[in-house]
Amino acid sequence: MFISPAYAQDAAAGGAAGMIMQFAPLILIFIVFYFILIRPQQKKMKEHRDMLGQLKRGDRVVTGGGMVATITKVKEGSDEIEAEIAPNVRVTIVRTTIGSVIRPTPANDTAGTKA
Repeated sequence: MFISPAYAQDAAAGGAAGMIMQFAPLILIFIVFYFILIRPQQKKMKEHRDMLGQLKRGDRVVTGGGMVATITKVKEGSDEIEAEIAPNVRVTIVRTTIGSVIRPTPANDTAGTKA
């Protein structure tokens, strides 16, 4: 009613581009969050799942509570693992509470010598 026809046509034509420009910062923020936070977290979860699937007898593990234990029995198809926390003290641990596996590092005898 009070808007001239030329201005109304210009606003209608620029409406789609204007909306894209309004949502562009939100889309950009989501993309940045995906590559900085979400994707690395998913990768870390996948590695942890693979580590839990590869547990075997004799592995030394650190639980979520900070206890160091040696695995004595892995129950396949179950979420429980039997571990020894002290000589002749065995406990049952839920697989998902294991935080990491302690891998022994081999001695490097040639580190101090040069050929």
